[in-house]
Amino acid sequence: MQVLTVSHLHKRFNLEAGFFARFGRFVNAVNDISFSIGKNESYGLVGESGCGKTTTARMLVRMYEADSGEILFHHGEAAADNAVAVASLQKEELRQYREKVRYVFQDPARSLNPRMSVYEVLVSGCRRPLRRLGVSEKELREKAAAILEEVGLQAADLEKRPSEFSGGQRQRISIARALLMEPELLICDEVVSALDVSIQGQILNLLLDIREKRDMSFLFIAHDLKVACYFCDRIGVMYRGELMEEAPAAELYKEGLHPYTQLLFSSAAGINEGGKSPPSLQPAYGGLPLPPSKGTPSTGASAAASCSFAPRCPQAAECCFREHPALCEIGAGHSIRCFNFKK
Repeated sequence: MQVLTVSHLHKRFNLEAGFFARFGRFVNAVNDISFSIGKNESYGLVGESGCGKTTTARMLVRMYEADSGEILFHHGEAAADNAVAVASLQKEELRQYREKVRYVFQDPARSLNPRMSVYEVLVSGCRRPLRRLGVSEKELREKAAAILEEVGLQAADLEKRPSEFSGGQRQRISIARALLMEPELLICDEVVSALDVSIQGQILNLLLDIREKRDMSFLFIAHDLKVACYFCDRIGVMYRGELMEEAPAAELYKEGLHPYTQLLFSSAAGINEGGKSPPSLQPAYGGLPLPPSKGTPSTGASAAASCSFAPRCPQAAECCFREHPALCEIGAGHSIRCFNFKK
């Protein structure tokens, strides 16, 4: 059963910014992305900074409007028959959709209002809809306290300010805020990348516990492929706004086939191979080991007429610079965008 289906999503931005910027040159931030997220499934989007992961996630909640493509939300028990086109939602319908699909941002220090108490941070966005459902202020406070304890904090912390907490604790508050309306899908945008290595595993294990307890689905965005393999069921590897490879996480971890997937793995630090404890990884923003360039790297300013990864690819052939490869399925649930792999 699917919760969210994304089909042929596109988004471009003007290459220049400002009042006097010229119009007509664009960056293709997201270029024909398609994927789906099932019930109680964690789907990962992985890639370097600037590859289009966050742009994709923000289109799912209409923070950005898609240029083209379709986003379908499958709601309720008969989800297959209740698919709703997200682009068509207006006002109250959009608000209700955003209650079911919640977003957790990368930096909790910027997403939590420092002037509010933790209690106000948690309930400020949902007090009115809950009041319409007959939830009293006392019941709302009890619900907030219970969720705060669920994420590993204490009920007494409701009266404190976000500035009194560490980065990991603030991220727990952000997760608690997202859970208050009992969503069906949680979008986690780089939720561990700004945290100390020792705290990353705690947050990942917390999300795993929440998923098991609440039967929730996740879109997990990360730059570190090994972290995503630990948390996710399926993973899509993005580069220059495109999916380069998509496969079950266990299969991708065992044998990532695309040269870019292999490059992401090689850029990460070691991982506990036993798989019983979360990975202890250093951030891998940029700085990927690059082979000698064989051409001019794509800037994303136009739709690629060749493989966008070809200038960095150690396996690039002549055809890679002349033609644009399609995303082809090479096995059950395993697709790749590369001329070196054909079904």
